[in-house]
Amino acid sequence: MQFRQQALAKLQSPEELDLPVRFARPQGWLVLSVTVVVLAAASVWAVTGSVTSTVDAPAVLTHGEGSYLLQSPAAGQVTAVLAKEGERLPADAPVLKVRTAERTTVVRTVAAGRITALAASIGQIISTGANVAAVEKVAGADDPLYATVYVPAETAASIPRDAAVDLTVQTVPSQRYGVLRGRVKSVDRTAQSAQQIAAFLGDSQLGEQFTEDGRPVAVLVRLEKSSATESGYRWSSAGGPPYGLASMTMATGSIRLADQHPVDWLLP
Repeated sequence: MQFRQQALAKLQSPEELDLPVRFARPQGWLVLSVTVVVLAAASVWAVTGSVTSTVDAPAVLTHGEGSYLLQSPAAGQVTAVLAKEGERLPADAPVLKVRTAERTTVVRTVAAGRITALAASIGQIISTGANVAAVEKVAGADDPLYATVYVPAETAASIPRDAAVDLTVQTVPSQRYGVLRGRVKSVDRTAQSAQQIAAFLGDSQLGEQFTEDGRPVAVLVRLEKSSATESGYRWSSAGGPPYGLASMTMATGSIRLADQHPVDWLLP
């Protein structure tokens, strides 16, 4: 009975139409304003902003023309080694002598360069076509170094010309001296086999190593020069390492790919 009387009394009272209605508290308006601002900023960034991505791949510091493997034209016994590792020789220079059953054959350089490795010694028996030396094609001591980065074939098309490249050099502590700076000079159009890589680097083991996960594409990187460093090249640190760089030094290259707009990958 008591509840019935309270209900009747409420029905008989006039409605409070003259009082303001509160739709939201001030804290709610603040949250709504912040949300609108964030959504607007995200929309502007999605249209005008860009996303930067990189590809990391193994690299080698070399001179621009690479190296080649010098092979013996005849089978026999090595009777003399006429060159030393590190020696710079002209084209058609004698490297070693091989005695066959008929005569003595002199193995000569195909092109001018520097002997980076000798794989033959006096008294060794070698076969026809055996690799006896690796020769780097370099004309002078001042020839600049380049970096050859072997990237997966599926990412090569997205690498723009003159893209920035950071090189972590194996012989340089990156925590102390930073990374080597470079720019993409050219990108090969076709993937390379282990034999092609070995022919360019003068090292068959590197050819096998770089093709373990498939045939890569070679990207030639021009190293940025600097007169303020001992190496003569620009580093992410102020001075870089207190020593020079040698060819055939292993590194890891991080190549900046073409920037993409966020809306391209946000939309399905």
